[in-house]
Amino acid sequence: MATKFKLNGKEITAQAEADTPLLWVIRDEIGLTGTKFGCGMALCGACTVHLNGEPIRSFQTPLSAVAGKQVATIESLSSDNSHPLQKAWIAHDVPQCGYCQSGQLMSAAALLRTNKNPSDTDIDNAMSGNICRCGTYNRIRAAIKTAAAEMRKA
Repeated sequence: MATKFKLNGKEITAQAEADTPLLWVIRDEIGLTGTKFGCGMALCGACTVHLNGEPIRSFQTPLSAVAGKQVATIESLSSDNSHPLQKAWIAHDVPQCGYCQSGQLMSAAALLRTNKNPSDTDIDNAMSGNICRCGTYNRIRAAIKTAAAEMRKA
């Protein structure tokens, strides 16, 4: 079955069953491996991508749900770490094991798309569905604030 959608701005025709999780289409069929398989229950946030600008869990989203829509993965931020969030993540030494980072970054990007000056509470609420087993939550919050400040300057 063919399903057409836009992925990171490019028109895609995926050849998978309608009930195939979007995560597997992105990783296995298209070959973008930045989005991670985490808990297998869509609870940890590692599989977070954007669907029409909103963060979703790609593990629990069937391919049929994205037909005709726009999907953005971690690869859409930048290929050279020049996105303000990526630069802030590096500056604040956020990643430890790094496994959750693509989901963390995609949730943070969704937050900053709608809130250019988030409070600690705004950040905590937006990031509450993303689990970091290494416990870098304070660095994540600081990096989001740094990125927000840089984005407000632009």
